[in-house]
Amino acid sequence: MTFSGRTLAALLSTAILGGFVAVGAVALLGGLEGDTTVVTETVQSTSTELGPTTGAMSVNEIYETAAPGVVQINSTTKSDASSSTAGEQRALGSGFVVDKSGHIVTNYHVVEGADRITVSFSNRDTVEATLIGTDPSTDLAVLRVGVSANALTPLPLGNSDNVKVGDPVVAIGNPFGLDRTATAGIVSAVQRLISSPDPRFTIDHVIQTDAPINKGNSGGPLLDNEAEVIGVNTQIETGGNSTGNVGIGFAVPSDTVKDVVGQLLRTGRVQHPYLGIQGHPITTELAKTYRLPVEEGVIVESVTKGSGADKAGLKRGGTKRVVSGETYILGGDIIVAADGKKISSIEELRDAIAAHKPGDKIELQVVRDANKTSVAVTLGRRPASPQG
Repeated sequence: MTFSGRTLAALLSTAILGGFVAVGAVALLGGLEGDTTVVTETVQSTSTELGPTTGAMSVNEIYETAAPGVVQINSTTKSDASSSTAGEQRALGSGFVVDKSGHIVTNYHVVEGADRITVSFSNRDTVEATLIGTDPSTDLAVLRVGVSANALTPLPLGNSDNVKVGDPVVAIGNPFGLDRTATAGIVSAVQRLISSPDPRFTIDHVIQTDAPINKGNSGGPLLDNEAEVIGVNTQIETGGNSTGNVGIGFAVPSDTVKDVVGQLLRTGRVQHPYLGIQGHPITTELAKTYRLPVEEGVIVESVTKGSGADKAGLKRGGTKRVVSGETYILGGDIIVAADGKKISSIEELRDAIAAHKPGDKIELQVVRDANKTSVAVTLGRRPASPQG
């Protein structure tokens, strides 16, 4: 699915479930919570059936199955004495157990910069947690707690590729500190793009839901009607004026979670393949207006110095043009295929890159000065920080 800059801009003020972050244009290719009064009263869900699907678990059954594996996460960060907000900063979020070894998945922004992290289980036990690793570009983090395996209820990760619009879903988390609250809804859309805490990158294939999620739900599971995790709740659309739920929430898909968590457990870090360009998909109007040599593809607008794209000689654009309010930089290469597969959108190019590892070569077919040519690019490693 192709999203223009205009479409992304329509997400006026996406909130990282406790801190606001503006959604920017699709760019580099590679791949807060406030203080909350914790209420210790457990909120039970209703037993309303999740739609007409035969054999589907009810909300109550999903809750009874999955809630023991959902945890509340509190992180504390000591502010610099010179900071305008001296003292301790606290963040509250959610998470869920993924194995009997005590590993817990949550959002990166819940534990970002934390000096101390604690995890509370449904039996009210609160334990210290160790941060195993983070990936800001997908807003995911893995913790570990020293808890007996018998006390842990791992939640299985489902297949987010199978998720369809209209599928029933349940979110379990700790909105505003309300322990293990269940909310239900449907999948409102798939293949969304949202900003990550690392502003240079977007998160792909995101699931949109109308299941109510709010501050404190960050890092909690979005479950299907078999009580499998299909996403990690991470952001909400606030409509620009409110900090509460307006029926548009976003979850990082479970297939992304599997990849990222797997790497963090193996090595403590995540390596994303990195091409090193900024680009825009060609629109029909753009192609006609400026008589481009092709009607589909991704225009290379800029190339990151020292990247694989730079070393392979991909040519950036230099002529700025505006079509229907959208700014394009023309004159550079147009990527029309990758590894033999047609490319007509940013998402298709990102997926082609994501199918590789850093150090792999990807064969790009580009149109340069109206002529087609092939360029072999050795993919690099996505920078871990803006200075990287």
